[in-house]
Amino acid sequence: MQRYRILHRTYYSFSGPVQLGPHVLRLRPREDHELRIESSTLKIQPAATLRWHRDVEDNSVAIATFDTPARQLAIESDLVIQQYNEAPLDFLVDSEAVDYPFAYTPEDERVLSPYMGLSRDAGMELGAWVETLWRPGEPIQTYALLQRLCVSIHECVAYRMREEPGVQSAEQTLALRTGSCRDYAALFIEAARYLSLAARFVSGYLQAEPSAFNYGATHAWAEVYLPGAGWKGFDPSIGKMSGAEHIPVAVARLPESVPPVAGDFLGPPGAALNVGVWVSPL
Repeated sequence: MQRYRILHRTYYSFSGPVQLGPHVLRLRPREDHELRIESSTLKIQPAATLRWHRDVEDNSVAIATFDTPARQLAIESDLVIQQYNEAPLDFLVDSEAVDYPFAYTPEDERVLSPYMGLSRDAGMELGAWVETLWRPGEPIQTYALLQRLCVSIHECVAYRMREEPGVQSAEQTLALRTGSCRDYAALFIEAARYLSLAARFVSGYLQAEPSAFNYGATHAWAEVYLPGAGWKGFDPSIGKMSGAEHIPVAVARLPESVPPVAGDFLGPPGAALNVGVWVSPL
């Protein structure tokens, strides 16, 4: 078991007094048998009323509402977690899904179908690229195919820090050969779905030495549903499965559905955003 402290600070500075609308906060990690929250504090200025709930994906979500005008919004989440996912390769896939291709059971497919549909932007370029990695008839194990996909994206796409909102389409990332961690994850998800595998987007934190893709920000990767093993994480930005250093906060069918902080304000236009994330082993 590994303990981590996660400090996540978000500051919005406005050009004048504004009235803050409701803000949606996805800052609390997903607790399960692999991850436990030991302590958690959430500080917000100006003072906010918080209402917690679980969304349709079972993510823990806080809605913050405000009564007083403000020139700045400061949100600080300070957590200590216990991470037990120290052996990510220690899992068993059901015998019928060990080798690719396989089919989900009808019961599972009913639940997984939203995670299997390609986006409207998916085109011939995606299929052509996937077929350079695997062609029908080639014998391969499912895990080996997914790892090949993960490593290939890591090797063919150069990391580029992107401050602008939104996620590139798979075709854009393949054409540009550059992207942020969320673009890497989106490409992996589209490729997995092209292979008729259920895949979803994960937003969270990564504990690693500072680098081009880990500079004090949230992180993104993908998960694929494997019968017998469940949802297993793959991080193409580093070319390997997610493990103890990955702390998931929210999952979604679409990458744009789970920003850490989302809200609006009424007042003079213009706002400066400053975000800092620190994940420290304890």
